[in-house]
Amino acid sequence: MLGSGKGSNFVALADALAAGQLPAEVALVLSDVEGAGILGHASVRGFPARYLPPGKFRTKLDEAAEAAYLGALREAQVDLVVLAGFMRILKGEFLRAFEGRVVNIHPSLLPSFPGLAAWKQALDYGVKFTGCTVHYVDQGVDTGPIIGQRAVPVLDGDTAESLHARIQLAERELYPAAIAAIARGDVKVRGRLTSGFAG
Repeated sequence: MLGSGKGSNFVALADALAAGQLPAEVALVLSDVEGAGILGHASVRGFPARYLPPGKFRTKLDEAAEAAYLGALREAQVDLVVLAGFMRILKGEFLRAFEGRVVNIHPSLLPSFPGLAAWKQALDYGVKFTGCTVHYVDQGVDTGPIIGQRAVPVLDGDTAESLHARIQLAERELYPAAIAAIARGDVKVRGRLTSGFAG
């Protein structure tokens, strides 16, 4: 698992593991932020966790950092890379090395509102529903095949903060269920489409 922040999605996944709802194990937790909450949550639960410097770029890993991340993941013999609030775009060699094996959760019903602050985009646009999407990561930004989605209504009087909080609750239900479906072999990718998980 890769994360940059507090680790709320990581906690949801770890809790699902502990409850026997997720047929997988955490091989390694990496963060590009020293002292990130996800590292603390991982350590408390006894998972191997460490900070790896991201390098000189603000929004992606530089070449040396990418090599270090790939080396650590290969050494840990990971089958699936789960992004849990990892705030850097993965491209090139990283995605080639783990092609079809990197998943992310995004706070909108993709393909609507890709990119940053998707809940604010949805609120500003005036939609009545938004939500969250688990998807495979490809070379685009939030463009990979969709694995599952969960809708969240936009309520009268919602603020960006209140809407985001409700989307996060949906994320904590959807992400463990989607990862469990992948681990069971229930999700198949056919071109841009997936099958086997209803969300």
